[in-house]
Amino acid sequence: MSISTHRLSGTVALVTGASSGIGEATARTLAGHGATVALAARRADRLDAIATDIRAAGGTAHPFPADITAEGEAAALAERVTTRLGRLDTLVNAAGIMLVGPAADAPLSEWQRNVDLNVSALLQLTHAALPHLTAAARNSPRGVADLVNISSVAGRQAIGGASVYSATKFAVTAFSEALRQELTQQHVRVSSVEPGAVATELTEHIRDGIREMNQDWYASMETLQPDDVADAVAYIVTRPRHVALNQLLLRPTEQS
Repeated sequence: MSISTHRLSGTVALVTGASSGIGEATARTLAGHGATVALAARRADRLDAIATDIRAAGGTAHPFPADITAEGEAAALAERVTTRLGRLDTLVNAAGIMLVGPAADAPLSEWQRNVDLNVSALLQLTHAALPHLTAAARNSPRGVADLVNISSVAGRQAIGGASVYSATKFAVTAFSEALRQELTQQHVRVSSVEPGAVATELTEHIRDGIREMNQDWYASMETLQPDDVADAVAYIVTRPRHVALNQLLLRPTEQS
């Protein structure tokens, strides 16, 4: 991460899932654009290390360890961030899990974990953040705030063997579009980013037997990198006030 532009100077961005993958890359990229970044994830040691790296590069970052699937923790996170940093201009819901496999053999607990993080936690944090985002749009020099939800190609085209994961991402995409319609006149831009295969830790959490097949599929192509998705997020949130990119689908060139 290098500091090259300051289009987001004076703003605060909260990024979930910031300890690795898309969340980490997005946090670093937004800091590179001048935002003060609140890093949220469960792994406090990783957040501390990433915040130190961002500061060493000239950016501003603060770790906020949290398990947003725990009852009340998402709302508490929004309160802690805004109390400490004074405002919230950008929320990037990047935390997610991809537990996939044939439905007939799936442990019900996997389905619940998909729903808990990919949908419930996202909804709860968004609900808590909305008053702060609308306030930021009203009182900031930019005159706009941004909510970016990381969905998936699976939120546009359901995938056999990933039924519940697909369902959660369809929910994220639908929620984003409906919320966009509600918030346009308040200048809170709502966007969903729908990546294809990205080289992250997601596949490592899949159960034995299914994990290997997924990793082989990823290895069959040149996948996206987390920085590719982070660049897309940064492009969305650095547009002028009158420009909203509401849906952005990006795949590896080799992904069919």
